[in-house]
Amino acid sequence: MKIIDIKTVVVNAQMRNWVFVKVETDQAGLYGWGEGTLEWKTRAITGCVEDFKPMLVGRDPARIEFLWQVMYRHSFWRLGIIGTTAMSAIEQACWDILGKSLGVPVYRLLGGRVRDRVRMYTHLGMGEVKAVYETFDAGPLIERAHAVIEKGYRALKVVIVPYSQTLTGLPAVRHFASMMQKLREAVGPEIDIMVDFHGRTSTGQAIEYIRAIEEHHPLFCEEPVPPENPDALLEVRRSVRVPIATGERLATRWEFRRVCEMQACHVLQPDLSHCGGLLEARKIASMGETYFMGVAPHNPNGPIANLAALHFDLATPNFLIQEDMLGDVPWRFDVVEADLHSAEGHWLPPEKPGLGVEVNEAEARKHPFEQEVMEQLTFHADGSVAEW
Repeated sequence: MKIIDIKTVVVNAQMRNWVFVKVETDQAGLYGWGEGTLEWKTRAITGCVEDFKPMLVGRDPARIEFLWQVMYRHSFWRLGIIGTTAMSAIEQACWDILGKSLGVPVYRLLGGRVRDRVRMYTHLGMGEVKAVYETFDAGPLIERAHAVIEKGYRALKVVIVPYSQTLTGLPAVRHFASMMQKLREAVGPEIDIMVDFHGRTSTGQAIEYIRAIEEHHPLFCEEPVPPENPDALLEVRRSVRVPIATGERLATRWEFRRVCEMQACHVLQPDLSHCGGLLEARKIASMGETYFMGVAPHNPNGPIANLAALHFDLATPNFLIQEDMLGDVPWRFDVVEADLHSAEGHWLPPEKPGLGVEVNEAEARKHPFEQEVMEQLTFHADGSVAEW
């Protein structure tokens, strides 16, 4: 079996352009799908896939570790998030091919199921961009939380942290704490709440915010500081009584290594479409397991990424909870036929071979590339650039 072509299919889903990657083989009808969605970098990802193509055509897609090493090491320049995202999509597609060729779901190739279902959560607004990232008033916050619960979720994530300068002051802290208090009172103790700081805050400000909501017991606070400095993350972790999560902006085991060795967080959040793919995510999870860390994979991406995450979650012992954003566009499952079923806030194991996904390329062409909404262009009141 040999790879004969690698193609990209871009689908505009309003908030993001999904980047699907199709790896074709010399066996009639045997191909695989992966996803390399990366906001505001669509053209870079499709170009990077083209750059990898000459390295891979003619090789056996079942040699997944070997192909990963070819892409990573033969690039010479160490790859950043664009390179590892393109790699991830190709790697996922190779797992899809391998599973189809053997007639088994991918999770069986990863060691088999260690659980019977996968707990999931979603965001306020379920994919509507301003609802996800800009719910700063209690009324809409509670309304959107109830809408998520009515969909069957028993856990939700909120991004209610103000756009904060190095130190923002008491009014912002009090408003943030008030929002969290009202949300907890509205949803009750049975619903888990995760608070995504989105890297908006400094070390000192993050500590102030988290201490102000400790009594409301968030499941975890995510990315309280930007990802460049694990020492700052460790200071936050040691200063608060709430579990800390991070990892969506880290790629490969080497970027996660220091976070793990320092024990700078409690929960790792690799994104299977960014970190290097399924096998690399398993290595990251295994490293985290050594330090008693849970894994809650990042995934606000498209439907192929959902399936890849599901197979990973089913086979990973220290998995905690899975992010999804199934409500982003109403035609999501017109473009992709997916073996994805849910009940009572959980995804259920797929049974189809490979990832269990098929792209309707004719439907996909109805949603061609468009420039995404530049939602991340945020500024402080004095005109300085804010962390989105």
